[in-house]
Amino acid sequence: MIKQAIIPLAGLGTRLLPLTSIFAKELLPINGKPGLEYIIQECIEAGIKEIIFIISKKKVMIKNYFYNDRFYKSLIKKKKDPRIINEYKKILKYRKMIKFVYQNKPKGTGDAVLKAKKLIKDKYFLMLLPDDLIVKKNCSKSMINSHKKYKASVMASMTVNKKTVSRWGIYKLNKKLNKIDYLINGVIEKPTIKEAPSNKAVIGRYILPKSIFSMLKNTKPGNSGEIHITDAIQALIQNNEKFIAHNFLGKYLDCGTMNGYINSSKEIAKL
Repeated sequence: MIKQAIIPLAGLGTRLLPLTSIFAKELLPINGKPGLEYIIQECIEAGIKEIIFIISKKKVMIKNYFYNDRFYKSLIKKKKDPRIINEYKKILKYRKMIKFVYQNKPKGTGDAVLKAKKLIKDKYFLMLLPDDLIVKKNCSKSMINSHKKYKASVMASMTVNKKTVSRWGIYKLNKKLNKIDYLINGVIEKPTIKEAPSNKAVIGRYILPKSIFSMLKNTKPGNSGEIHITDAIQALIQNNEKFIAHNFLGKYLDCGTMNGYINSSKEIAKL
């Protein structure tokens, strides 16, 4: 069973400036609720029991959000507002599930995942990227079902326009397992239209094996100085580790850009 999830939160969120000059992007409200709470709820509904947040000293406000007891207790004492009481109970429920790990230097998603190595107990774990919201259908739950069926690592996949493949990590497909799952031969990061082996793109949900930690430890930084999770995944595939691309059925919302963030609120308000 997949019981633990990692959520990297140490990024600076420069694409959402000026909002992120003083505020963590993951706490920005989307239709009246912090974006991070949609990710937490997805985890809970998928059966996750422990969530590991990877933050930096600059993002400590995320930890403070879950430990603001004095504020809530003082407010509840004064107002006894049922809505505030329920919000505080929800925060306390989340807090029981959460552990914090620090990544103080921006060395990429691969480095962030490596920071959580000592906390991962089981053979596989879930990783979610908070910029990617998937609504209407629980993507993580669906991926876990595919993982159980095929005893393999699973990554979320979405069909994209062939003209936009250079924006994404693109799958090299092997064979179709069913209507939504493909065995893959690898991933190409941001290929040209001519280089792209398919138009199936990687989206920020992963079920990864614990063996990825040893790969990440030996993965060299790319040109940007960051350690990329896709490089470690590629190395595992070359070592005959089975990886599946899972075409999820939910609606994808990109919260990592200003236009995407604004659109996400509009789309969630329709639900």
